[in-house]
Amino acid sequence: MQTSIDQTKWYDRIWASLIFFTRLPFWRLHQPQKECYQSVVEHWPLVGWLTGGVMAATLYFSSMVLPYTVAVILAIAARLLLTGALHEDGLADFFDGFGGGDNDRQRILDIMKDSHIGTYGVLGLILYLALLAGALLSLEPKNATLVILAADPFAKMVASQLILMMPYARKEEEAKAKTVYRKFGATTGISLAIQGLLPMGTFIWLTGIAWETVIFLPCLVMYFLYLLMWRKIHGYTGDCCGAAFLLVELAVYLVVCVQYHLLTI
Repeated sequence: MQTSIDQTKWYDRIWASLIFFTRLPFWRLHQPQKECYQSVVEHWPLVGWLTGGVMAATLYFSSMVLPYTVAVILAIAARLLLTGALHEDGLADFFDGFGGGDNDRQRILDIMKDSHIGTYGVLGLILYLALLAGALLSLEPKNATLVILAADPFAKMVASQLILMMPYARKEEEAKAKTVYRKFGATTGISLAIQGLLPMGTFIWLTGIAWETVIFLPCLVMYFLYLLMWRKIHGYTGDCCGAAFLLVELAVYLVVCVQYHLLTI
């Protein structure tokens, strides 16, 4: 007898999210039911508390004993190791597919599913990592730590809205992870908002940074990504979700950099 998602335990769904979005051996301690993996995005920002926390802690404490440039590289590397570069893989596939697939929907989907990385993917990753490192290097260690803690869950909350905005672009059996995320309701939406906005609200309160731009502009980036995906493939994929998360998060870092730069002029 098949179990519905609503019949699964809430902690099993959180556990599934931790297993799905990190490479830590949570599965050795407990293996939730297969149905739980259809709702992993509903706790994606909560996983961001962990991944962002590890990245922020690595940056803050390593900057005490190492040059700041080295600390930033170590912080980025720490999250890459923690997630298995899951989202970066999606970003590379996104750049390859949308860069090399022209306006052919099926070709874009085929390119994104191909395990090989192309020119657009390589250049996109280089540019992304350069901007990420540059943004963090432009901030003081304390401010960089705080914005990492806020940006990771917030960007995952924003990117998760793709599931409500569009249908899945492939058939379920064609999905890379063999899982199609379910659409969620109002209660889950409120939970996602709490997971993503609580760290961001704390960051804004502690730093006094202008909340309008740090919230609005990354959401605007998300909207343009949505328009691009809808025009090109009429839906989303897991790669699209990963790419949206990283690009929205990068937008947060860049907006914060601009604000701090203007304050010092």
